[in-house]
Parts: sequence; structure tokens; C-alpha cells
Amino acid sequence: MVELPAAADLMRDHGVSRGVALRAFGVLQREGLAEQVPGGRWRVVRNGQRVDRRALADRVLDVIRDDGLEVGATFPSASVLCERFGVSRPTVTKALEKLEAAGWLSEGGQGKLRTVRALPNGEGRS
Repeated sequence: MVELPAAADLMRDHGVSRGVALRAFGVLQREGLAEQVPGGRWRVVRNGQRVDRRALADRVLDVIRDDGLEVGATFPSASVLCERFGVSRPTVTKALEKLEAAGWLSEGGQGKLRTVRALPNGEGRS
């Protein structure tokens, strides 16, 4: 997705007020052409592009099924997940902690690999 300039950038570069910039983003959002992303920025949504609005923990849990992981398999690192989902490391860490607490993944830590403890469909729970 293409990132749009922040409201502050529009104000500085084009001499418009914050209200005008935010109204413009609001129109783009209502038309389904843009969406807000963390940090007060916006990005373009392309026609036919599917945007997954579920919680990150749910999307990370899908990695088990999408990558064909089994119980005991090594789970991708936080760095890999940051790149895969386009989010910050603290955001990924919170999602992984939720999955650890729910029993889907083993606890990780610095230098410690996480492993799959259970499959999302309920099979192979350890």
C-alpha cells in the first residue's frame, strides 16, 4: 500500500489548515480509497485489495495454519512477523504474549525460540 502524507505534511507543504487536511482524509476514507494507520498517517487502499482488520493476535495465529506448522514446530521470530505484517516490534510482542497466555505458543524470550503448542483447529493440543 502507498502511504499518504500526514496532515502536518499537507499543512506545511500546501498551506492548508488541519481541518481541511482531515476532511480530505475523511472523504478518502468514506470512499474506500484510504485508511488510517498507526502514527496519525494514512495509506491508499487499492481497488480489490483485501484489508484484514482483525486483531493482530488473530492474524498471527493464522501463521500456524498458513505456514503448515505442527505442534512442536518453531514459530517465526518477532522480527519476521514485524516485516510480514508491517507493524512495530512492540505490537508484535503484545500479540505473541496474548498467544502465549492462551496456550497456542510456548514462551519466548531473548535468544529463545517460540514453538507451536496447539493448533488453531483444536487438534494436537499439548
